[in-house]
Amino acid sequence: MLLTTCLAEVATAEGTSTAVSAIVPGRDRPTAIKRSDEQHAQDWGLRIDEWQRFRELMQGPLGTHSPNLDPLTALGIEARSDEERRRYAELQVQVEAHRVEKLLAYQRAYDDAWRRLYADMPRVILPDAGPAHSPVATGTGDRLAVFVKDGCDACEQTVRRLQASGTEFDLYVIGSHNDDEHIRTWARRTGIDPARVSSRAITLNHDGGRWLALGLPGDLPAVVRQVNGQWQRQ
Repeated sequence: MLLTTCLAEVATAEGTSTAVSAIVPGRDRPTAIKRSDEQHAQDWGLRIDEWQRFRELMQGPLGTHSPNLDPLTALGIEARSDEERRRYAELQVQVEAHRVEKLLAYQRAYDDAWRRLYADMPRVILPDAGPAHSPVATGTGDRLAVFVKDGCDACEQTVRRLQASGTEFDLYVIGSHNDDEHIRTWARRTGIDPARVSSRAITLNHDGGRWLALGLPGDLPAVVRQVNGQWQRQ
């Protein structure tokens, strides 16, 4: 209310044109918007005209049916030639690889912090498992990482098979919502031996987005190993 009164007083004292000039954006505003578009385009490795086309596409049927599409996917879907489609696919692979690299770097830092700060505290232990240590980092040496989820018979069968063969592995439960009891229930149902958890032959962990970070194709269960710096399904 105070701002409106002041503007009205300015208009009365100095004329309507002066009041309008005080509240209408100047010529610098389009430049600021242009810089914003340039920055968005650079973030995705696009030209400004490509970013503008993406915005136009998202105002049409594509945006209505898939409102959360990223620029590269949207432009790739609506590519006007094989060359365009190939360009956007390559850009998306590069962006995704960079994202995964950052996520994994942070996960390694998180694992290291856990070992340093809570070396004697397990993330998840089964009843009667006794004292345990923090899980080892995924994919170190010959150790396997196994990603599973609820309601997946194949996941339970895979874990039972690996345990029966004496294989050591780190188990990651997707969709556990950081609920330790969720993992304990899954482990008991699957028949995981508490003694093997106590000895760290098997570790139980929340996925925490790691499976998505790996960016590997295929359905769950997934048994993966790091070979020469590359994550591979086994």
